[in-house]
Amino acid sequence: MGARFAFTGGREGWIRAVLTAVGVGLGAALLLAAASVPEIMSSRDARGAERSASNFGEEVTPGPGTIEVGQANTEYRGEGINGLLVRADGDEPPVPPGLSELPGPGEMAVSPALRKLLDSPDGELLRERLDHRITATVGREGLLGPSDLVYYAGATEEDFATGHTYRLDSFGYEAESEPLPAELLLLVIIICVVLLLPVMTFIGTAVRFGGERRDRRLAALRLVGADGRMVRRIAAGEAMAGALLGLAVGAVLFLLVRTSIESVVLFDVSTFASDLRPSPLLAALIVLAVPASAVVVTLLVLRGVVIEPLGVVRSAVPRRRRLWWRLLLPGLGLALLLPMVGGWTEDGPGSGDWETYQVAAGTVLVLTGVAGLLPWLVESVVHRMSGGPVPWQLAVRRLQLSSGTAARAVSGITVAVAGAIAIQMLFASAEAQNTKETGHDLSRAQMGVSVSEGKGGLARELTERFHATEGVTGVISYSQSHVTEPKAEVRESPRYTQITVAGCATLRELITIDGRCADGDTFVTPAGDEFEQFARPGTTLDLRTDENGEPTDDPLLWTVPETAREAGYRVDPQGGRQPGVFATPSALDVNKLQEPQVMADLRLDPRVPDAAEHVRNTMAEAAPLGEVYTLRSTVQGERFTAISRALFIGATATLLLIGASMIVSTLEQLRERRRLLSVLVAFGTRRRTLAWSVLWQTAVPVALGLALAAAGGVGLGAILLKMVNTPVSVDWSSLGLMTGVGAGLVLLVTLLSLPPLWRMMRPDGLRTE
Repeated sequence: MGARFAFTGGREGWIRAVLTAVGVGLGAALLLAAASVPEIMSSRDARGAERSASNFGEEVTPGPGTIEVGQANTEYRGEGINGLLVRADGDEPPVPPGLSELPGPGEMAVSPALRKLLDSPDGELLRERLDHRITATVGREGLLGPSDLVYYAGATEEDFATGHTYRLDSFGYEAESEPLPAELLLLVIIICVVLLLPVMTFIGTAVRFGGERRDRRLAALRLVGADGRMVRRIAAGEAMAGALLGLAVGAVLFLLVRTSIESVVLFDVSTFASDLRPSPLLAALIVLAVPASAVVVTLLVLRGVVIEPLGVVRSAVPRRRRLWWRLLLPGLGLALLLPMVGGWTEDGPGSGDWETYQVAAGTVLVLTGVAGLLPWLVESVVHRMSGGPVPWQLAVRRLQLSSGTAARAVSGITVAVAGAIAIQMLFASAEAQNTKETGHDLSRAQMGVSVSEGKGGLARELTERFHATEGVTGVISYSQSHVTEPKAEVRESPRYTQITVAGCATLRELITIDGRCADGDTFVTPAGDEFEQFARPGTTLDLRTDENGEPTDDPLLWTVPETAREAGYRVDPQGGRQPGVFATPSALDVNKLQEPQVMADLRLDPRVPDAAEHVRNTMAEAAPLGEVYTLRSTVQGERFTAISRALFIGATATLLLIGASMIVSTLEQLRERRRLLSVLVAFGTRRRTLAWSVLWQTAVPVALGLALAAAGGVGLGAILLKMVNTPVSVDWSSLGLMTGVGAGLVLLVTLLSLPPLWRMMRPDGLRTE
């Protein structure tokens, strides 16, 4: 009967049902998307493991079922591109997922996103780098997502002349998940709670849409003999019908998102539509929890309402909201969290599932308690307000009559901001611990390259090529190799040092040279220092080592010239200090070094926007397997970067939901007050006055909610930091940003509600039936 009352009870009934369905549907769609995250992550990880081209250091004997590969990853305008050069050893080579056969020399298989980029005008410089003929497209079995940039290129013997290569007899490996560090695990838990709790808060608010008009319609049922208990059951059925319709709307919205998800890229992450499927257990929980919460919320609301015949609705005697029971929720949350202060570690309480649930439950209770305190705070503050301009008085009087509705409208913002502040405090701590200073001197170089020298003179060739590259203003290039003392001189264990061969200009960038430097000179760094440097003038070194770096029985000896001078250390552009022997090209033929590593630091012209791309193109032409990297002052751990990316994606979705939900809630409130607004206009009240009253009526609860959120968020954040033994510090700029975003969102919603407000002030609002 409640369902029939909702859908066949006239215009008021179905409008309320539609508003409830839209509100619940938005929340349900986001919950279904959140329930799909585990499947998305597991599918991405599985495909990433299946396409992995790693032999984990094992030697693979060449045969008909093996291939030689070299990593050729690159970057284009900030986007990473995974590349692999392949060359089959026989007729039955392993094939990576997503391909039916390996590309031959001069051929290339690319992902759809990479093909699109190469075919676009923006891909002009990338086409110069990846100039192979495209013969195949990588299927989704070999991609992490639709926007994944991947290519496999057939290699020639010349391509493998420089750089590191190895052999494979199969692709993929058995993925094993590693546990997150305690602080990152705690951050993930809090992120999940904070992003999902506002959704549940809004669903609870959406169920109460149109409550006043519903109560008037329920009063008519008393005329046909329904008692109070039956009316409440009918109201619960009506709420359940709206919630079920909301679930259907949510499912439709989820399917619409699913059909278009492959074209969406957020923070460089995309997903296949087939991966966006909720876990059956979580989906069942959502289907059961949403209608159940609708019924519970409706019954709780109707406890304070007396519904009588003849359309008379009388609220129960209003009582001041009590504070003591509202403190129970945050108190219980603190009781769960405080015992874990100082003990959340990988080996301590943070290592078990029960403790994970305990932290999640404690956080939910604290944030829910913050939202529960808001109605009491709003009522207590507005009860003491009086006087002021007419718009202010109208707003205050409305809040004094019904502060609960206004508080519920901003409860989602309160929870979101409080949680965001706590996350920001924990996030800042985790960022500090997962961010390392590199020591790179960006004033001397902005890019670096590294490649194994398979042919003599590569360093000189690269220097010439880079000097001719557009956007490069300086090159520091050198060859470097590790050497040892001769086997005959080894006592207990061999001693090692390194030899660097470069011109004088480069040597002055690596070491401190007093006086002149000319081709043919040799230098050594001080003996007995932290590097245990043993090479001195006259020391004999073995330039040839075995595969394990040990001295061989067939040495290639070279003696440090007696004329070698001592040089001091200097921090190089990449933040390191280079020890060992430093020789100019005439003092030591670089071809005598065994597999030397060519290193180069490059200084770029900031006025050339694509200077980095020109550098990568030059390196790809000279040494396809060479590594090109951007120098940075700091680096972050990969897992922390993934978590931060997930946080921003989730926060974006939650803010969009909160904004949409507040628009629906505001429209519902205006619809409830349509008659009152029309009466005020009919009595001569200026529309501008009413607009300002609506703004103040929203601003007061928002200001109180944000103040409460700031206090609750800082308190929760302090406890979470203490759990991981981290000093408590508040980033006041971030706190101001979080509250500003919340206030800005409310202001935006208010501005968007002004056009409907003008329409509801028309005289036809006085009409009734």
